[in-house]
Amino acid sequence: MESFIDEMANAAGRDPLEFRLSLLRNNPRLRRLLETVAEKAGWGKSPKTGQALGIAQHFCFGSYVAQVAEVSVNRQNGQIKVHRVVCAVDCGSVINPDTVKAQMEGGIIMGLSAALKEKVEFADGGVRSSNLHTYEVLRMHEAPEIEVHIVVSNDKLGGIGEPGVPPIAPAVANAVFKATGVRLRRLPMNPETVISALKKG
Repeated sequence: MESFIDEMANAAGRDPLEFRLSLLRNNPRLRRLLETVAEKAGWGKSPKTGQALGIAQHFCFGSYVAQVAEVSVNRQNGQIKVHRVVCAVDCGSVINPDTVKAQMEGGIIMGLSAALKEKVEFADGGVRSSNLHTYEVLRMHEAPEIEVHIVVSNDKLGGIGEPGVPPIAPAVANAVFKATGVRLRRLPMNPETVISALKKG
């Protein structure tokens, strides 16, 4: 859904953040969240050479989460590198900020692993992915810098376990589109997927 929002923004010739905000006139809570994550991530400023930003948001379990991924793509080998993720979260009244930050960081890593690597493979009538040597997950050296910003809110208390996971895959995919002009439409966004998409243009 969040990649399709980006696709519509691109078709309309509009900035993905500005496009989202224009649709949220009646949702000040989500507008504030997106404005916060954009400001903290430096949205609108020129990223480092070879890098691009992608944005996405999600609502579930009573909590709003928005993330900006700073990404580069190696066109030769298809490798996506996520350099930095900026996250803003509004889960209502916060009891323990450290728990909120830890859940967001864990959710981002879990979501990145699924987005970039995780894939069950089948062969000879069965599952070939038997353990971590045949089922890749994100490694420590591949983890990006992560910033979590909690939006001060007096709204109803929301959940904080799952909401950090869903926005990261579309944020990365949207950044890849910004960097390459190619829209990735299936997971994982591993080198083979990227190279195939680049060849198709």
